[in-house]
Amino acid sequence: MAGGSDPDKMIAKADKLTKLSLTRWSADWKSATVLYEQAVSVIAAANAFRVAKDYEKAKEAFEKASKGQEMISSPWDAARHMESAAALAKELGKWNEVADFYRRASELYVECGRSQPSSDALAKGARALEEAAPDEAIQLYADACSILEEDGREQMAFDLYRAAASVYIQVEKYTDAAAFLLRLGLAADKCNATNSQCKAYLSAIIVYLYAHDFKQAEKCFNDCSQIDAFLGSDQGRFSSRLLSAYREGDIEEIKRLAQSSSVSHLDNMIIKLARKLPTGDVGALKTEDPKEEEQEPLDENDLT
Repeated sequence: MAGGSDPDKMIAKADKLTKLSLTRWSADWKSATVLYEQAVSVIAAANAFRVAKDYEKAKEAFEKASKGQEMISSPWDAARHMESAAALAKELGKWNEVADFYRRASELYVECGRSQPSSDALAKGARALEEAAPDEAIQLYADACSILEEDGREQMAFDLYRAAASVYIQVEKYTDAAAFLLRLGLAADKCNATNSQCKAYLSAIIVYLYAHDFKQAEKCFNDCSQIDAFLGSDQGRFSSRLLSAYREGDIEEIKRLAQSSSVSHLDNMIIKLARKLPTGDVGALKTEDPKEEEQEPLDENDLT
């Protein structure tokens, strides 16, 4: 490869331009950035980092190009280069760098005043880390949601809430999953997205029931029923029937309800949980007959 098109020599030359010496009293980031970007282009054109698996070289070139664009006050281009570096870090299995690079890209987009691409960068990082680092993925999803919430764009975060809840379910943190679904419900309420709101509340109730936390499921239903839109919805009425079946210890009714269209219209992750209901000993939840309680004789000597 000729010297003028050798990416290694381009990067080395660019590196020199960013360092001070006896003959260079200030860093020339503008010229260096051009060389870093040219190096990336040469590597990509030669398909070297795919054929020779030289992802590391390309990743470092993108990192340096991002730094250069940042130094010459171009945060948008810096963010795009940082995302490219993050994608290559994923190919290398460098999960800490994946998180760090996507976070940095998000910060750079914020500097541009662009909440959507900032949130998108975090979401890309979260999706890349779902299997390798689920806890980090959840945090990235949460931060991505927060960025959109702060900008009053909750409706654009609906899929992110669902994705975070899905990862929580994968790692069997059901209480956290339900909390995120309720967060989705609140966001949907702000956007007047009633159908999404009611589905989110029903989904949270199902998650609690799957975790065999009937008391929390009932509390969730009672809290959500304070909202007229849910109380009068198909999802609200279905939730009431489902909880009644639990109180009665009616396993067959629970299974029948789990196959209904009210469940089929929910997200796949929730459908899978619902189809496995009931879990645990439902018979222990059966409520005593209130008439029997009324007929219990009064102990006149016990006034407490």
